[in-house]
Amino acid sequence: MGLRNITITVEEEVARWARLEAGRKETSVSRLLGGILKERMVAEDGYERAMRNALARKPFLKTSGRYLPREEIHDRAGLR
Repeated sequence: MGLRNITITVEEEVARWARLEAGRKETSVSRLLGGILKERMVAEDGYERAMRNALARKPFLKTSGRYLPREEIHDRAGLR
């Protein structure tokens, strides 16, 4: 995958933090921000994928569509 240049505008305080953080990590501000954005993208993609998988699964409890009362939820013998 190729790299792409983008231009961003941030507050001076944010820019100062980014320069210091990049210096601490011995990298450029560009690579630092690219890494932060990639982590965010992967995390959100993973969450979305997990949510779709969870919603696509069939319910594992057999109910009539109503919420179960606490007593029924904890009735282990009734679930077997």
